[in-house]
This record gives sequence, structure tokens and C-alpha cells, in this order.
Amino acid sequence: MGEPRQFSVHLALGGGAVADVLLWKKGYQSVTLLVVSTALWFIFETAGYNLLSFISNALFFLAVILFFWAKSAALLNRPLPPLPNLEVSEDVMLRAADETRLWVNEALSLAHDIGIRGNLRLAVQLAIGLWLISYIGSLFDFLTLAYIGVLLSLSMPVLYDNYQDLINEKMHAAYKLVQIQYRVIDEKVLSRISLPVSKEKKIQ
Repeated sequence: MGEPRQFSVHLALGGGAVADVLLWKKGYQSVTLLVVSTALWFIFETAGYNLLSFISNALFFLAVILFFWAKSAALLNRPLPPLPNLEVSEDVMLRAADETRLWVNEALSLAHDIGIRGNLRLAVQLAIGLWLISYIGSLFDFLTLAYIGVLLSLSMPVLYDNYQDLINEKMHAAYKLVQIQYRVIDEKVLSRISLPVSKEKKIQ
């Protein structure tokens, strides 16, 4: 018998250029993303540079460079700047709207389960999740969190891709421990608390 087939991290990440960058299959692009994100974080966090001023100055210098490039190309008979067709297609907007609709419906379904059906377990899980997000947000600002997200995106997928068996074993053990603790809390606390379920009025 052969070895069990491993989970394809590359396919889970979409199997395209983004997956290649996150899994370091295109080392130059991965290093570029790491260096650029580190430089931006250093500029804004350590040097105290303002984000709005940075974007404004960057766009200003880009516009100046493109203007002089186009003028010099006309005078020296050189090719124009290789700019792509800068427009958002209708298909992209429809896919973005459809994805947004799914997230909004999921949030509304969650609110319905908590507010109408009185799902206590779901309410407790949501409260704990929001508290964790609030606590982590109090430790770092948004830019630092984004930078940490980039670092995790460039490290966690490739680590999991290389050490799937060991990580799955540890995650399975941690999941079983969390299940045991959740059962204890469920039996001692949640099972003794009941939320009143609102009754819908009959329309005659």
C-alpha cells in the first residue's frame, strides 16, 4: 500500500499566482512582498510617516514620472509607458458583489439564530470570538496587524505544506482537548441557562 495522499495546500490557496507566492514557489516575488511590506511597516510605524501623505506623494511622483516618460517617448521616438488597461470589468464587480452578499447573509443568519431563536451556545461563541478580536486589536494597531498577517501568510502555508503529518497530529490532540473542555463548560454552565424564545404573533 502506498502512503496516504497529503492535502494540497497549493490547490487550497487557489492554485494560481497567489498560491505560488505564499508557498515560495516564486522566490523573487515572495521576497519582494516580504521586503516591501517590511519597508512600509518600518516607514509608518518607526519613522512616523503618515499614510495619507505617503499615498499622495507616491501618486504625485508616479504621475510626474509617467508624464515625462510620455513626453520623452514622443520626442525620442521611444515606446510609451507600458500601462495596462486601467478599468474594472463588470464580471469582477459581479463576483465581488456576490461574495459580499454571501458574507452579509451569513451575518444575518447568525444574528437571527441569536436574537430570534435564542441560541445560547452560538451567542457565547460569538462573544468569545469578538472579545479575542478586541483584545488582540488593543495590543496592536491596524498596520501592525496587517504586517503580522503578511508574515503569517508567508510562513504558515509553507510550514504546513512541509510538515503536514506532525501539524495534523498536534492539531487533532488540541481539538480533542478543546472538545473536552467545552463539554465540561456545556454541562456545568450552558445547560443550566435557557434563553426565552420569542413567540411569533399570529396574524389573523
